[in-house]
Amino acid sequence: MATICAVVLTYNRMDLLDSCLHAIVAQTHQCDRIVVIDNASTDGTFGMLAEKWADRVEVYSLPRNIGAAGGFNMGMRIAYRTGADAIWVMDDDVIPEPDALERLIAANRVLTDREISAPFVISTARTPRGHVTNVPDVANRRNALSYQAWPELLEHRMVPVRRATFVSILLPRRTLARFGLPFASMFIWGEDTEFTLRITASQPGYIVGDSRCLHVRQMDGNPDIRTENNPVRVGWHYHYIRNSVYTVRKYAPRRTWMRHMTHKLRQALSLFIQGETSKALIVMRGTLHGLRFKPVLEAADAPFDDEGVRTVAWSDRGASLAMDAPSQAAE
Repeated sequence: MATICAVVLTYNRMDLLDSCLHAIVAQTHQCDRIVVIDNASTDGTFGMLAEKWADRVEVYSLPRNIGAAGGFNMGMRIAYRTGADAIWVMDDDVIPEPDALERLIAANRVLTDREISAPFVISTARTPRGHVTNVPDVANRRNALSYQAWPELLEHRMVPVRRATFVSILLPRRTLARFGLPFASMFIWGEDTEFTLRITASQPGYIVGDSRCLHVRQMDGNPDIRTENNPVRVGWHYHYIRNSVYTVRKYAPRRTWMRHMTHKLRQALSLFIQGETSKALIVMRGTLHGLRFKPVLEAADAPFDDEGVRTVAWSDRGASLAMDAPSQAAE
């Protein structure tokens, strides 16, 4: 991995973003470029970046919030155009330890030596309280003796995984070239699940125990509409439910999909009985739309819409990339 471009997605978390960027520039293995996608923040993020980070990062500030899915889609697309050999992706609330990237690169070297072409390697994440979080699903594969194959690289503190998140994930350029980008139209919650399941269909990725990061999440655990009180986030659960139904329908066995559908219908009924009519309708609408949801796959080098995007160039490394003419805009 000769060159590495970090991609950080941010939205209205200026202080956390600043901490994240400090952690990235303090890495024992330095990134060649750092791209920040500002998802239409309103808290002064763009100004802070222009004032404090213009000599170290490239900033792309969007005119509207296109969700985490759209933001990661755009960030990976821009990073791909830099020609980087690998792309290191995270949210603004991820604080990688100083050797996190170095450990990921070392893990990838082990895989290459064993002629394993993994689609990604990913750090181990913990909450500020020390709990493991964003835990990937272990790849359920068997070796030539019909035993579970996941312990084969334990001496290197590596375990094969399928579903994962965009929390300190290192993607080789070839992964984006072969599998394309995350689905921008998923908007929020679940785009990382679908993407990692897609790219691990034939070969698992690997979680690296020696590469660690802190994930300072707003809320620990998976989203749950039953306990959600923030009105804005309640509305976002439509996307979470729709995306999960689509992903289960596409990647899971039929019996798992049927159980998932039954669970969602029971959840909606329970919310109706409890008088949570608006939440019940969100569950029903998301479930039904998930049955006919057909997101469009985009290639990593596909053109995109740059109208209204404000940029801050990485002044000591040359001007920001020129963007292409409008194409399929993210939802």
